[in-house]
Amino acid sequence: MNDTLITIIAIFIAAILMFVFPLMTIADRNDDVAKQTVQQSTVEFVDQVRNIGSINQADLDSYKETIASLGHTFNTEIEVKKMDDNVGKKTSWTTSSVIGENVYFSVYTDTIEQQVYSKGKYTLKEGDIVSVNSVNTDVTIAQSLRNVFYAISGKGSYQISGAHSGVVQNNGSNLN
Repeated sequence: MNDTLITIIAIFIAAILMFVFPLMTIADRNDDVAKQTVQQSTVEFVDQVRNIGSINQADLDSYKETIASLGHTFNTEIEVKKMDDNVGKKTSWTTSSVIGENVYFSVYTDTIEQQVYSKGKYTLKEGDIVSVNSVNTDVTIAQSLRNVFYAISGKGSYQISGAHSGVVQNNGSNLN
């Protein structure tokens, strides 16, 4: 009876080592590839926005389709810090050309997407700062397997993400 129990336990451990751990490794690699793809797509999208000075509907849709093609759902947050010249404030600079200081105010995803989908583009100007952050909202296979074996809660965490930001280099109103 004792040998039978040890044999059953040995078979169970062998099955885990032969099937489950390789599956976990492959799932982790898939998540790594997806993370690299999301990061690269995010960098390309932000750099394109920085270079042309606007967020247009075709580029935004293309970016969202690219990351959605990975088979996961994503929450994409866009923030634009618009530069507003505050010319009413006097400064103590020694040059006469500086009258005030630059002040930034933030515009977020809902406002940006509303204008992009209603007018076709969201125009930026030189000196504005654009930030994009995308994280997956679903649980990946690797997260599910980790939760089973390591008892880690994966509800508030994400596995796949991409973030990038930069300063706009061209005025979007000058380009058609």
